[in-house]
Amino acid sequence: MIREAFGWAASGVLAVFLVTGLAVATPVKPSPWAPEAAAYRLTLYLGNLAPVPWDEIELAWLKPYRGAESIQGAFARLEVRSDVATEPLRKAIAQQDRQAVFRAATRLIAMRVEEELDSVFTANNRSGAQHALSAARELFRAFSDHISAADPDGARQLGRSWLELTSAAGSSGVINVGGVPQDRVAMQRAREVISKYLADNYLLDTMKPRQKLSAIPETASYPANLPTTLPPGTDIFNQEPLPLLVLNFEEQGIDETDLPLIAYGDMLFDSPEIFSGPAQANGITCSTCHNRSDVNQRLFIPGLSHQPGAVDVDNAFFNPMFNDRRNDPIDIPSLRGLRFTGPYGRDGRFASVRNFTRNVIVNEFAGAEPTPYMLDALVAYMTEFDFLPNALLGSDGRLTDAASDMARRGEVIFNRTYKGLGNRSCASCHVPDGNFLDRQTHDIGSVAQPYQGARSGALDTPTLLGIAHTAPYFHDGSLPTLASVVNWFNRSKELGMTTTEQAELTAYLEAVGAADEPYEVFDAENTPFRLAFSELTTFASTLDVLLPLRDEKHIMLLVDTVAADLAADAGSMVNQTARPEVYSLAERLVAIGSAVRANDWVLAQAHWFEFQTEVQAIKERAF
Repeated sequence: MIREAFGWAASGVLAVFLVTGLAVATPVKPSPWAPEAAAYRLTLYLGNLAPVPWDEIELAWLKPYRGAESIQGAFARLEVRSDVATEPLRKAIAQQDRQAVFRAATRLIAMRVEEELDSVFTANNRSGAQHALSAARELFRAFSDHISAADPDGARQLGRSWLELTSAAGSSGVINVGGVPQDRVAMQRAREVISKYLADNYLLDTMKPRQKLSAIPETASYPANLPTTLPPGTDIFNQEPLPLLVLNFEEQGIDETDLPLIAYGDMLFDSPEIFSGPAQANGITCSTCHNRSDVNQRLFIPGLSHQPGAVDVDNAFFNPMFNDRRNDPIDIPSLRGLRFTGPYGRDGRFASVRNFTRNVIVNEFAGAEPTPYMLDALVAYMTEFDFLPNALLGSDGRLTDAASDMARRGEVIFNRTYKGLGNRSCASCHVPDGNFLDRQTHDIGSVAQPYQGARSGALDTPTLLGIAHTAPYFHDGSLPTLASVVNWFNRSKELGMTTTEQAELTAYLEAVGAADEPYEVFDAENTPFRLAFSELTTFASTLDVLLPLRDEKHIMLLVDTVAADLAADAGSMVNQTARPEVYSLAERLVAIGSAVRANDWVLAQAHWFEFQTEVQAIKERAF
């Protein structure tokens, strides 16, 4: 479904989600981080990976985090704006001493907070005091959510002190009118509370060794519910423009609401509830990586991605039990035409979609064992993914008359045998009338051998359909363009193609990989919210089957997914006056869940009837 940024609205249903801790699949763009605070949070996150990527920890302090508004790295900013010494931290990083890095980085942030608090009191005017206070709070953000998790009482006291300090620091008003004078006594009182907390918990010469690095206060115990947030620089938003989703049943005019198994699988594909741990907590879903069956070319997670559109799925962050201790991110594959593209996994290790899907849920993202119904539903939905229509290509895999003469010459080259390919052609593996694949694995020399004599470089043959829109290429995304792919084969296999022939073969690949309409087109009628609303209410339609079966487990999974996302996606509505109706609709789903938990199936059915009635009314006027 559509995943858009939104602003949390003051709604009772959202309060329910926040209190119960339900994961919302719609990610929220975080506010910008201060460079030092961002570097610290990256250090904690990277320091918990195994093995620790020391080069990335060093870069976290030397360069701005990815997507940062500041052009300065933390160390550079400190040299200009601070008297806090960075040498202890630099030395600890050079020595690759994990505990020493933690202590030095923690002390540095706490000292920077104190430094900015000092500036509040030495500022020449109230505007300067507020500016320094804002900087102090931005730095304190590096600790605040972990304090809230481990020491709720302390967090509340600190929150009051920050508010009191902000109020007591005064303001200059507008054009020196309406200003508020400072209350130095109240300022000092509030500052003492904050400083004492920092001294007792973060400004320590020695700290207890920590198995897991975190900003938990030294005096607090490790909480079971410590938030496992993704670090600064993460991007899990949908790519733009949004890929067009082509579903086999829709192309045949069949309504998804008449296919409850597929509709439930569609919901699961968009649900973080099927995962566990950090993936679930951060709202990551199947569609996070595979936007509408295709590739999310903007996805980036520090420490797990070497470039956008790639991720290391067997790592210590999402599932320590599945950590292979190798830094081997792979380019996210497209799932278009999935039923035709087996075997599955980059090296073809899974013969079936079902086994591949279970591995993603249980091993990669630490989810609980899925029920047979869940796997049935996911497989039923994903095997409806179709390739994008392409007028340049016939059903037999040959170019049509609409293709250029250059591409036609490239088609001849594609079918030509070469000694460097073992007297085979490109078409030997990318079989044109077999959806441009052969369902086999081959070692073409694109994977570096992990040890002498290793035979682990074989990868499954990828289809060429739609590839014009899925750059970069190869399993690790190491080649940026189709032209660079052609050049790589020409050089590494000594094919002897001329520059003209390489250009013609590239034109052919671009024609094969083209699409008539690759992206979703939004307008006044087809808005992002309308698309999301249609999908979510389609997901809910499976209650028509699940409620009579009294299937509590699968009902609750659906309710927890759809209710949260309905409220979240209301933020993208153009018609803002209708938002309360959508929030009310989400609350109706929550009520269904409450009735099911109470084993009151009559009430659950009544709420479901009201939900359907409200959906129809909203469809008629809310877009």
